[in-house]
Amino acid sequence: MRPRRAKIAKAPFREFWLDIILCCMDRAASDVFTLFSGRIALWIKIVYTVYVCVLVPIYVLHYPASNFLWFSDIALLTTVVALWLESPLLASMMALAILLPELVWNLNFFFRLIFGIDRIGLSSYMFDPRIPLYVRALSLFHVVLPVLLVWMVYRLGYDRRALIAQTLTALVVLPITYAVSDPADNINWVFGPGSKPQHYLPPPLYLAVLMIFLPLVIYLPTHWILSRLFAAKR
Repeated sequence: MRPRRAKIAKAPFREFWLDIILCCMDRAASDVFTLFSGRIALWIKIVYTVYVCVLVPIYVLHYPASNFLWFSDIALLTTVVALWLESPLLASMMALAILLPELVWNLNFFFRLIFGIDRIGLSSYMFDPRIPLYVRALSLFHVVLPVLLVWMVYRLGYDRRALIAQTLTALVVLPITYAVSDPADNINWVFGPGSKPQHYLPPPLYLAVLMIFLPLVIYLPTHWILSRLFAAKR
């Protein structure tokens, strides 16, 4: 009788673990299905990911590591994750971070390209013959990325948490950029507006002003526009 009672006692235990395993397998299969049949086409995810995989090692060879602290470069990399996860939050954060600055970059670039006018210097490196042409060509993501992010927010919906999340991100990225980057590079304009450091305010005070300026003048208006144009998806 004892062996029979032992078998009866073990049956529910086995069924319990079998249910857990099957549940995990079902969840994993669901996640894989989402990756390959979601709201964003698979070919877009693959093409974008391959592009970034080509760009990163080339940038590493030609630019200092601090170059990846540019908000545009952070957005470039984060968008890979946002695409594969189809994350409204990540897409919304990157849209807040770069849409207005990239608008300025594109205006500066195309005015220089068409009319030879460059008042800001934000895209002047695109016309620097000392930088190989293929490296400059890779930097044309500044033209495509804003359009892609707007389309992603349209497809996935705008996540209103992005304003707080991107503000906190900026409050971390800006001091790090100030601490580790060369003032001559003026990454994220932490040393002055435009391509050169400013000399009107003490550098730490200017950095503090910038940390207030970005959320209020750049992120908040963009948040207001996107939240009205693209409602959150359910």
